[in-house]
Amino acid sequence: MSKSTQRLHLVFGGELIDPAHTQFKDVSKIHIVGIFPNYSSAFNAWKAEAQRSVDDAHMRYFIAHLHRLRDEEVPASPTEELGA
Repeated sequence: MSKSTQRLHLVFGGELIDPAHTQFKDVSKIHIVGIFPNYSSAFNAWKAEAQRSVDDAHMRYFIAHLHRLRDEEVPASPTEELGA
């Protein structure tokens, strides 16, 4: 069995102040859809939420590529190794 790289994706969204920008009206009300193991499943979740809120121009959903936030080739800091 080969070890494959896990590529986590976060799907989230909420009401924007202005639909032309990406600033949320109330950060405490951001809807976290979930964390997904690959882009395909994240895209499906994003699409479902985007379609559910299609009538509200101020609602937007996004996919964040969590795997890009951390370079696996760079040694972890002591804090990361402790899980903090």
